[in-house]
Amino acid sequence: MAKTAPKTPFPTRVDLSADIRMAMGVLLNQRLADFLDLERQAKHAHWNVKGIHFEQLHELFDDVAALAVKWSDDLAERAVQLGCVAEGSVQTVAERSKLPACPMNVETPTQWVIVVADALAACANAAREDIDTADDAGDAITADLLTRITGEADKQLWFVEAHLEKQS
Repeated sequence: MAKTAPKTPFPTRVDLSADIRMAMGVLLNQRLADFLDLERQAKHAHWNVKGIHFEQLHELFDDVAALAVKWSDDLAERAVQLGCVAEGSVQTVAERSKLPACPMNVETPTQWVIVVADALAACANAAREDIDTADDAGDAITADLLTRITGEADKQLWFVEAHLEKQS
């Protein structure tokens, strides 16, 4: 019996092979898990940060969370455009996210900055690595999406890291 190529759950007229669409779906869903986790971590920091720079950090972390939702939406929609399922349930995110675990509580605002910076950097760096994978697969649209998201995430990382004191 001949083995058939994996099929995407939904038909589409996107002219990429089923194998490429499935591979991109896997890649996009991994990034989706990470970026949804980023949103939760940034929101957790937003709710719990305290200290002299509370207002600045409270707003900054909320901005990161809002952007993570936007990026997640873009990633999920691209997966569905390719005929895949966008796998963004809480259970799936908890199982797949590659981000460092978010602490429930930290002692200083700087520690919250580090938590958000680490999560944001992990997302941006993983997406950056996937740009070449998408490009090599011939999916310029996914590569462009990841390039845009990475550029925006790098900018947010700059804003967050600006709150860290110079390390010697």
